[in-house]
Amino acid sequence: MDDQLTPLLRVRDLQVAFDLPGGELLAVNKVSFQVRAGTTVALVGESGSGKSVVSQAIMGLLPQIAEIRGGSILFSDDRAKGTITDIARLKRNSREMRDIRGGRISLIFQEPMTSLSPLHTVGNQIREALELHRNVSGREADELTEDMLRMVGFPDPARALRTYPFELSGGLRQRAMISMALICRPALLIADEPTTALDVTIQAQILKLIKDLQGELGMAVLMITHDLGVVANMADDVVVMYRGRIMESGTRDELYRNPQHPYLKALMAAVPRFNMEPGERLVPIREIKSETGHLLAPTGEEKKAATHKPILKVDNLSKCFTIRKGSWLSSEESKVYALDDVSFEVKPGECLGLVGESGCGKTTLSKTIMRALTPDQGSVSYCDPDGEIDVLGLSGDDLTGFRQKLQFVFQDPFSSLNPRMTVFDIVSEPLVIHGIGDDAYRREMVSELMKLVGLDARHLNRYPHSFSGGQRQRIGIARALALKPRMLICDEPVSALDVSIQAQVLNLLKDLQEKLNLTYLFISHNLAVVDYIADRIAVMCAGRLVELAPREELFRNPVHPYTKALLRAVPDPSLDSPLDFDSVMDGRCSVPSEWPAPFTVSEETHPRLIDLGGGHFVRADESALTLRLAS
Repeated sequence: MDDQLTPLLRVRDLQVAFDLPGGELLAVNKVSFQVRAGTTVALVGESGSGKSVVSQAIMGLLPQIAEIRGGSILFSDDRAKGTITDIARLKRNSREMRDIRGGRISLIFQEPMTSLSPLHTVGNQIREALELHRNVSGREADELTEDMLRMVGFPDPARALRTYPFELSGGLRQRAMISMALICRPALLIADEPTTALDVTIQAQILKLIKDLQGELGMAVLMITHDLGVVANMADDVVVMYRGRIMESGTRDELYRNPQHPYLKALMAAVPRFNMEPGERLVPIREIKSETGHLLAPTGEEKKAATHKPILKVDNLSKCFTIRKGSWLSSEESKVYALDDVSFEVKPGECLGLVGESGCGKTTLSKTIMRALTPDQGSVSYCDPDGEIDVLGLSGDDLTGFRQKLQFVFQDPFSSLNPRMTVFDIVSEPLVIHGIGDDAYRREMVSELMKLVGLDARHLNRYPHSFSGGQRQRIGIARALALKPRMLICDEPVSALDVSIQAQVLNLLKDLQEKLNLTYLFISHNLAVVDYIADRIAVMCAGRLVELAPREELFRNPVHPYTKALLRAVPDPSLDSPLDFDSVMDGRCSVPSEWPAPFTVSEETHPRLIDLGGGHFVRADESALTLRLAS
């Protein structure tokens, strides 16, 4: 009875301070919550709210400049005959702390690629965690490691023991991290944003895996996330943090059915949802004020000169990569089609959403359109009031001139900005490269661009590291607009952002589209985001476009099995539409040979895009599809 009443983990009035050059920063301020055995507690909040600092304190992994200034972290270890340990009082590298860390409490990191050693095999890294905490022989360690890899769903566990992380997909790397965390059968698993970098189908598989393993191993889970859809499908209890303090806490049902704190209500209003009304806007916690100046506002002549032809037309585009198998000495090669007969059009002023999981060819397609890659076959044409351009036939000055018309917004705002350049130099660089304007014009244009994206022009002499993630993304958008392009390719521009910052950037992009008469090709794996911003949606899988339709039609009547799988895998931030974990296909939804007829792709069948009417196209065998729809 006592075991049931005593929480596994009790955090009481925890205070964590950072000793910074500018003074002390209290990152966690009197935080209290508890985790009961076998339950899932979600720690929710924006970046900088203190969520990860709490997890670092529990694991004894705080950086050297951080110190626990008050409170307690009481861990009730059932394996130690019910003793209660105050982790806050243990030295970080003491034997007692090392026994708890990894042995009784484990952590899954956010980014598996940077958390796994690239120099050691997956098997060696999981074995190391096991051998640190248990006295096992080499053969027994291999058997236990292989069993754990099988438990987390590796298709070939024996081979995975000898595999390096770079040989694995994002989903399998995350499974390897989960194996390492669970190899010692911990009582508590801390999952720090475990699915942020994953596609929705892989995310659903990982969430199902955590749920299944939790039931099988009887462990508790402390899930740290800003994704309210994940919380709605995983948590028993929810703790909402903001600037180091707890704003609201309670059961999942209490917080979702009847949120009380304005901050939680604001977080919920910022999340894109499938059932939004026409014209309804996301409500970010902090609105961006966007101002258009005279240099950027389109002239009356530019508005009149709009063409009715597609601004971008892609026909039968194919790109094949040759991959060498085995070691670098091996001569065995295989071919992978990153793009396979891709065709679509983008109309002036619209936003075409391109969705699909990692590796489906989205980024290869965008690089080909931008001429960063050369396709094996096909054509790309661009048409605006100045005339039609054969993009693949351009070279030299003609290609440089074309790049003023079509610009790119990158996924990661930090790595795409030069850390050694000031914001002024970053935003003005396109003007310098293309020889546009004198110094006075460039200063005025950069100042106007900063106002356009809602940033203070007084901060032009700062460097990228002094801005938040959302502000850095707005700097990237300002740089892309410096040349006054007619079209932007946005490659996962909000995937790395918190929901409230994501809402800011999505609203900004919608406003800019209207103010500047822009056309977007918006690439994402988040269907809820695409539903909010796109007019039409193209679904891509294994290098092929499998379905293309107006936004409302695609969500109302999806036809292709891959599209249906994507829609099923999106976690809705609502208790009324939970994820059906039993229907999550274990990776088969993205394998064309596994699709049912008439959608199957094999050596004998070669489906093509079929017009279903009303702008709705699906890739299928025409005769078989006609029979299927008729029945």
